[in-house]
This record gives sequence, structure tokens and C-alpha cells, in this order.
Amino acid sequence: MRIAIDGRELGGEATGVGRYLHHLLVEWARLADAAAHRFSIYSPNGRLGLPPDFPGEVVTVPGDGGTRWEQGQLARALRKDRPDVLFAPGYTAPLVHGVPTVLVIHDVSFLAHPEWFGRREGLRRRLLVRLSSARAKRILTVSEFSRDEIVRRLGIPANRVRVIRHGLPAPRAVATGARQPLVLYVGSLFNRRHIPELIEGFARVAATNPTLRLMLVGRNRTHPPQDPEALARAAGIGNRVVVRDWIDDEALADAYARASAFAFLSEYEGFGFTPLEALAAGVPPVVLDTPVAREIYGDAAVRIESPEPAAIGAALADVLTPDSATRRAVLAAAPDVLARYSWPTAARETLTAIEEATRT
Repeated sequence: MRIAIDGRELGGEATGVGRYLHHLLVEWARLADAAAHRFSIYSPNGRLGLPPDFPGEVVTVPGDGGTRWEQGQLARALRKDRPDVLFAPGYTAPLVHGVPTVLVIHDVSFLAHPEWFGRREGLRRRLLVRLSSARAKRILTVSEFSRDEIVRRLGIPANRVRVIRHGLPAPRAVATGARQPLVLYVGSLFNRRHIPELIEGFARVAATNPTLRLMLVGRNRTHPPQDPEALARAAGIGNRVVVRDWIDDEALADAYARASAFAFLSEYEGFGFTPLEALAAGVPPVVLDTPVAREIYGDAAVRIESPEPAAIGAALADVLTPDSATRRAVLAAAPDVLARYSWPTAARETLTAIEEATRT
């Protein structure tokens, strides 16, 4: 069977959907059942680094990788090549291409909170996700919470939506003494993740800890725009907050190994992957107490009820104390929580869903 994959998110500085797809490709390269298939990864970038021994190829489709590329150049390439199935890992797919589609919808924040998106971007997302999901043979998502949201907000029957959770890479060993007075945040900067409140809460802890630093890693996608560096300067801690749009995997692993606390104060996620990465690296996360946070992290996180700077500061101060009961309890709960998430399992279940889409 020839499996086409929309691989545009693998090019350049992969984040989010790109990292998700990369992990699946790594596992498919190892999975015996995947060797029976031929994978064709369609991308405007022909120089994708595929895993060793991956049973597939890159099909270069010139263009910018945006919506016009998806609905135009990619759709035409699929109509010409006629693969058996298309795997679309990033919310949308070509609408007219004649190929059964397995679509991954990670969340529906653009429907739940349209105010978080610009008018044009929000409209594009709402329209294309509705049309793509209506045409898809299978819809995959990453949590029970996200499945329920898809069913409720998109009107998709529950039996058409399958939950396949993310996996986690094997944690790296952390050298004794590697921890530093560092609070880490990783993920795109969205308004729903309360970056201003995090900076203000951090400033409260930093006032009594002169060596403490905050590192924010992620592209700034806030709407209306927020400037974290300006916010840090206004709080009097401009020299103690580092902002990076992106860092490579090696630098990211190093940041997790050095951090003493992780903060991810999102009020809406389909899954929320990076707090689990932090937890796997031995870093206790501080998150908002939301339904998806309870589902995904369980007791292996400090959950606060609202993004008030005072509450954020108190929670950070607690987990930054090496011998605090809270820090010990979170890290003690981590093994059972982390055991729920496996990339080999996610890859097998995803491949099964793709195979099934060609039989119905």
C-alpha cells in the first residue's frame, strides 16, 4: 500500500505538528508492519532528513507550503499519483483529491476561543477544519478532552474520532549537579498560555532569588501581540528573562537537563506535550488546573486554579525548593504517568488507523 503523508511541517525548524510527525516516522522505520508499505512524504522542501532505513521517499511539490499549496499543488500531485491513502497530521487536508484521508486534529481552540486568532486566520482554520473533517475517512486526536471537543464543536459522530495519545522519547540521564536556578517554558507563545502572568509571577520569586532566570522557548504567535521582553523589562527583570524563537533538539535537551522548574500555564490544549517532556527529564511542571491537564498529567504536576501572578509565584517557589514535599510528590508520581505514553504504541495504532481507512 502506498501511503502519502503531508510532510510540510518537517521542513525547517520543526515544532508542534512537525515534531509529532517526526516521532511517528522514526517508529515506522523500526516497525516490521510498516515495511509492507511505501511511504511518500509530500513537501515543498525536498531535503527532509528521513530516519535511517525508512521505507519511503520525499516527493517534492514546489510551493510555499501554505493553504494555497495544500489546496492547489498538493491536491494536483495527489490526483496525479493516486496513492492509496493520505495521512494529514496537521488539522487540514486538500478538499478535492480523490484519496481516502486520515486527518489528525490536535485541538479546536480556534472554535472554542475565536478571539485568540486574527480574523482571517481564525476564519481560515474554522472553514478548512470543518470541511476537511467532513471528508476524512478517519479522524485522530490526542486526548479524550480533545475528542469530546471535536464531537461537540464540529458535530462529528464520536465513533469517527479515535484517541491516540502522543508518546515520549526515552529520558536522558542528567548529571548530578546539573540543575540550575532556571524556570523553563517551551511551546509557541499564545495568549491562552498567559505569558504576561508567568513573567509577573516569576518576578515575585526572582525578587528573593538573585540567580534565578526564566527561559521562554517558542515562536511568538500571540494575538493581540504581546512582547515578552518588553514585559520583562517593565517588571524590572529584563536581564533575567531569555526569549528564543526556536532551539534545536540538542539545545532543548540541555535546557531540560538544566532547569529546576517548568511552567506551562495554558487554559486550553488538546494535549500539552512539553510539560511531559519536562517531567521525563526530572523537572516538575506547574500548569493550570484544566480538564486536559488532569487527564494528561494526573498528580505529576502542580496545578493552580487560575493564572494569578501571586499563585504562579507561590507554586514556582514551592517546586524550586529542592526538598519541598510538593516537588517530591510530583516527581514520585511521574513514573506511573509517563508510562501511559509510548511512541511505538502511538505509531502502531496510527498505522492501523491508516490501513483501516483503505478498507471502508
